[in-house]
Amino acid sequence: MSSLFENMAKKPAVWLSKPGKESLVVLSTRVRIARNISGCTFPETADQKTCQKIIGYFDSIISRSKIMSEGQYIKASDVDELDKNFLIERHLISPVFLNGDLNKSLYVDSNERVSIMINEEDHLRIQALSPGLNPEESFEFASRYESEISKYVEFAYDNDFGYLTSCPTNAGTGLRASVLIHLPGLVLTRDIDKVISHITHSGLVVRGFYGEGSDVLGNLFQISNQNTLGVTEKEILVQIENITGEIVEREATARQRLIDETKDIIEDKIWRAYGILKNARVLTSEEVMNLLSAVRLGHAMKIIDFLDVSLLNEILLLSQPAHLQKYYGSEMDNNERDFVRAKMVREKLES
Repeated sequence: MSSLFENMAKKPAVWLSKPGKESLVVLSTRVRIARNISGCTFPETADQKTCQKIIGYFDSIISRSKIMSEGQYIKASDVDELDKNFLIERHLISPVFLNGDLNKSLYVDSNERVSIMINEEDHLRIQALSPGLNPEESFEFASRYESEISKYVEFAYDNDFGYLTSCPTNAGTGLRASVLIHLPGLVLTRDIDKVISHITHSGLVVRGFYGEGSDVLGNLFQISNQNTLGVTEKEILVQIENITGEIVEREATARQRLIDETKDIIEDKIWRAYGILKNARVLTSEEVMNLLSAVRLGHAMKIIDFLDVSLLNEILLLSQPAHLQKYYGSEMDNNERDFVRAKMVREKLES
């Protein structure tokens, strides 16, 4: 199993390596569909036998479905702590998925565009990732797999409440759409609190880099819908695209203000960040994320015009602790990682 993840670490994640709409601000879009199998207790209160039964259903689907035969099927019992952290960093699982009971499994399609968590908070959490701002495409990918699975099992559904989920906040469509967005301009102009207030009043929620319960690092925010009941899938997708479009415009305004009012200071901040990344001998993952934020801003503002955004995304991912260890095929302590991380960043920027 470890060799599988080492091979994955050697290639950039598709959702970060390809250009997408508004990719200078929006790194990626994720759509997640929650489903439960009719007649089976939901994972939150299910006993071990029921959880094993759900795994059995999915084992059967994998063996029978042509669409799903090309992906990787991973049992939780085969995943150690380092591998778990690698999957979290790659945004293929939630931070809580592999905690506790190991009657769980994960499916990842061959392009890493779709991953399916079995026996997380719900029986199935089907998520799809796309580069840039593209909720419609992400939804199409996730829906394709949801439709395929529905050929083999019946989902828990109520005529009044829609699809039933462990948490009532996910009932109805069971759909969560989110964007990973880079907002350094709004942070530096100190307008970010006003924008977050606008987002929350619009019915969306703002979280950190790894979603719920995580910190904001490198000026990267996750924005997602709150309501899944009483709205259609189309309405959710349109809302996330429209609000994100507004935020992109506000970020552009903030960046222009920085140029107009503090051009020399901003350019110095950007070039200092690039100089540290290119020459440092010790770097923490948090330092890399914050420095990359400045360089990414410089790239978008055409101050540093010789770097490709896909390279910055690759460094962002490889600088994470588990990715770094998988990339080099060796477990390391904190001090070792900081030295090796700096070496990796220097080599990537040189190349």
